[in-house]
Amino acid sequence: MTARLFIDGAAGTTGIDIRERLAERTDVEILLLDEARRKDASARREALNDADFVILCLPDDAAREAVALIDNDRTRVIDASSAHRVADGWTYGFPELEPDGAARIAAATRVSNPGCYPTGFLALVRPLVRAGLIPADWPVSVNATSGYSGGGKAMIADYEAGDASAFRPYALSLAHKHVPEMTRHSGLDHAPIFAPAVANVRQGMVVEVPLPLHVLPGRPTLAALTDALSVAYDGQPLVAVAIDQPTGIAIEENAGTDRLTLRVLGNDATGQARLIATLDNLGKGAGGAAVQNLNIMAGLDPLAGLHR
Repeated sequence: MTARLFIDGAAGTTGIDIRERLAERTDVEILLLDEARRKDASARREALNDADFVILCLPDDAAREAVALIDNDRTRVIDASSAHRVADGWTYGFPELEPDGAARIAAATRVSNPGCYPTGFLALVRPLVRAGLIPADWPVSVNATSGYSGGGKAMIADYEAGDASAFRPYALSLAHKHVPEMTRHSGLDHAPIFAPAVANVRQGMVVEVPLPLHVLPGRPTLAALTDALSVAYDGQPLVAVAIDQPTGIAIEENAGTDRLTLRVLGNDATGQARLIATLDNLGKGAGGAAVQNLNIMAGLDPLAGLHR
């Protein structure tokens, strides 16, 4: 059976990426609106209700409006915005995060794609909270840097015109919209201190969580943390727990792929750890995740259209 898909917001960065990934697929039919009809509310409503699956690549308010236009109980939705990541009735679309994650997505009618930063953060922290190695009430902080393509067309234009800085911390008021998502889905009692930045590189992302092992309950070792992550992601083709000891990690390590690489680095003698995740902000952090969720929901090859 061919899945009929409508991408609402297909002209944006994530929408274009998804269309390119699906262009050669014969198991997915993309419903398209021409430029004149793309902003026509009645045409959008018709396409939203005609589709078996809808992927929303829209600003948050527009995503909520699009969901409200669906008046049948058949169309299944994947929202790539942050509008529904902590909303009741929506399944969190990170299949590797929980043991039953893929099964829950397969059965869901409403799936919210994770954010790019939360993908790296949650992949590192959630299994350790679940295993009791990080207490739920621990004051966690996360430093993260993304390529500029995550900022959308305006930011891309600024950087590619040479009008932007090499490295720019932002969200300095500690009220970034990803924080509620990071808190809920990690199992933490308190919001992490989230310190994001953008770098002058088009794609790629590094997410880092520092941990003072010497004051954590039980004083876990680097090996214990690595083992817990390895068990959590055993058999997951897109998530790798690396055991190498690099002298440095490039932000572009997984750019152009849908891989997510996790590392536990640090110093057992001082009882300090650096948990580091690398991913592509447009891959596992956006379009790749949406295609992966579509595959799972439609009962297709879960890796079709993904770049390993």
